[in-house]
Amino acid sequence: MASLPINPPSRLLMGPGPINADPRVLRALSAQLLGQYDPAMTAYMTETMALYREVFRTANEQTLLIDGTSRAGIEAALISMIEPGDRVLVPVFGRFGHLLREIAERSGAEVHVIEAEWGTVFTPEQIERAIRETQPKILAVVHGDTSTTMAQPLDELGAICREHGVIFYTDVTASLAGNAFEADAWGLDAVTAGLQKCLAGPSGSAPATFSPRAVELIDSRKSIEAGIRTDGDEVLRAPIRSNYFDLAMIFDYWGEKRLNHHTEATSMLYAARECARLLVEEGIDVAVERHRMHGGAMLEGLRGLGLEVFGDVSHKMNNVTAVYIPQGVSGDAVRGELLDDYGIEIGTSFGPLHGKVWRIGTMGYNARRDTVLTTLAALEQVLRRAGAGVSAGGGVGAALDFYSDERAADERAADEARAVELAALETVDL
Repeated sequence: MASLPINPPSRLLMGPGPINADPRVLRALSAQLLGQYDPAMTAYMTETMALYREVFRTANEQTLLIDGTSRAGIEAALISMIEPGDRVLVPVFGRFGHLLREIAERSGAEVHVIEAEWGTVFTPEQIERAIRETQPKILAVVHGDTSTTMAQPLDELGAICREHGVIFYTDVTASLAGNAFEADAWGLDAVTAGLQKCLAGPSGSAPATFSPRAVELIDSRKSIEAGIRTDGDEVLRAPIRSNYFDLAMIFDYWGEKRLNHHTEATSMLYAARECARLLVEEGIDVAVERHRMHGGAMLEGLRGLGLEVFGDVSHKMNNVTAVYIPQGVSGDAVRGELLDDYGIEIGTSFGPLHGKVWRIGTMGYNARRDTVLTTLAALEQVLRRAGAGVSAGGGVGAALDFYSDERAADERAADEARAVELAALETVDL
């Protein structure tokens, strides 16, 4: 039987990711392919590097894309920096800290773990104490963990790592573009991300950036593969254990040498470039504020429905909220009804939280007023049918009140700014 063309059902993806891609990113994906060394293609690569330097807020030369999902970026970073027997410290406060641990172990590291209760984060003092005790080569920590919705503060960790000679790596897949992040100001050495959350793109490309210190470490393990090796190229007996994720060779592929490595995933490069272009055009601070505002409206709307928020809200990411499933309500049944009747997807969680919470996202292209209000209105109806006690209009009403308060605060701030400007002009006139 002949297969039919792909025709996905209409969905509003309001879970922890992926989300609906920005239509402009989808258009970029459909552009025609180019040869990997076509001058137009290499120009797009160079432009993409420059755009992601702005996104990560870094001056790092080695800022590029790793072909594959966000997990590919994590694996490329860790396997390229870890030599068998290296000590790696992983603070775990959710499911994706366990992922960092597993990838580090598979890379041959001696992994040391500290754990925080899900729904909380670590203090800088706790992490520094663990660094003093374990003396790791690398600190690997998730910035925003969607399994718990928590964001680990990173701003003090870079100085701690420098003091103790530790390479500082973080995964920002869930947080980048929706929460404040400063690669250089915070002292990061290696950072990897993905497109499918606040960057408003599809999964399949992993933007990454590496400091000169990280590049020096990775280049010390460089071993050019047979077939493209030239006289004078060093061959190591214990090279980076993955060929595909060998960042030392990938740096040369993206750099001036244009050393042949793999054929770049052209369509994904187009998409990643458009994600960054749109973000830079909007303004990174503006995008973070947009996620804060719409994430705040969703938070208040969920509270207005009478749902209890999970975790330490003071450390919650802007772009995803977890709420406890009401007693006597089937979490999976509610999710199924939302999907079947309204075309809206929300998520559950993993491990100790599986079946206990829903995770609802407001990120990327979906961090908008209409998506927040639509989701809250639909969720109210499904909860009422499930027998949960919710007040009519409580969710949408609380969200609208939040938006009104935000608008009033913006107007007051604008009035104050105008008053200061007028006072300054009057002083000049005098």
